[in-house]
Amino acid sequence: MSRPLPAIDPRLARRRFARAAGTYADASRLEAEVASRMLERLGLVKLSPRRILDAGSGPPQHTLGKRYPASSVIALDFAAPMLASSGFGWFRKKPLPVCGDLAALPLASASIDLAWSNMVLHWIAEPLAALRELHRVLAPEGLLMFSTLGPDTLKELRAAAGEARVHAFTDMHDLGDMLVAAGFAEPVMDMERLTLVYADGAALLADLRASGQTCALAAPAGAPPRGLAGRGFRDALEAQLAAQRKDGKLPVTYEVVYGHAWKAAPTRTADGRSVVRIF
Repeated sequence: MSRPLPAIDPRLARRRFARAAGTYADASRLEAEVASRMLERLGLVKLSPRRILDAGSGPPQHTLGKRYPASSVIALDFAAPMLASSGFGWFRKKPLPVCGDLAALPLASASIDLAWSNMVLHWIAEPLAALRELHRVLAPEGLLMFSTLGPDTLKELRAAAGEARVHAFTDMHDLGDMLVAAGFAEPVMDMERLTLVYADGAALLADLRASGQTCALAAPAGAPPRGLAGRGFRDALEAQLAAQRKDGKLPVTYEVVYGHAWKAAPTRTADGRSVVRIF
């Protein structure tokens, strides 16, 4: 495993996304694009889920309900205003909005057939704990499909602002190890780098703020939160980003990690007896 990453303050992260609930849908271009790429991957899997968990849904989307119109969809997010920002008008079958924590899911064990999580795990203080919870709520032979951010993400902003003010992200191979540690079988990992182009540093920062994705790193005891705050710091940051512009635009890197894995059927009962399948 790689070195431990700086801790995320879950309460601060929740406040960031709650504040951005009204602007998130228009600012989350990357999340929408990655969701469409995940759906393409999902199209290669034969699956007829009865219950789907959209883990970290943000404002609930109609994509999963459209793909599986007979399924029940649970839209779960840790920021209640995100769930309230959708009128659910797109859905044939309205999803059930649930406010909850991925590391302590308010769902029964083995109650979900497909767990879907788009661009969420990098906001979890303990990703392994969340993966264990997703494994718990999946039914045997259920599928987890997720996307998250990898280490090269926002490297331009990190170079300008410093390591202490920009999140670090988990390596793809470490996530694969976590899937195995959580009990998943047949994990498959993939990665690609996408570039979003902004007019300047101010546009990048505005986009991150509107989508709730500003710094939520836990501060040392007694210190204030480490947000990107202060006029002097902001001016210096924008100047540093301006120096990275190419052809009058600011390219920003996002390393997107994709993963999917299955919950294997149990081989033993709770009391230790072997499970023998008779076909």
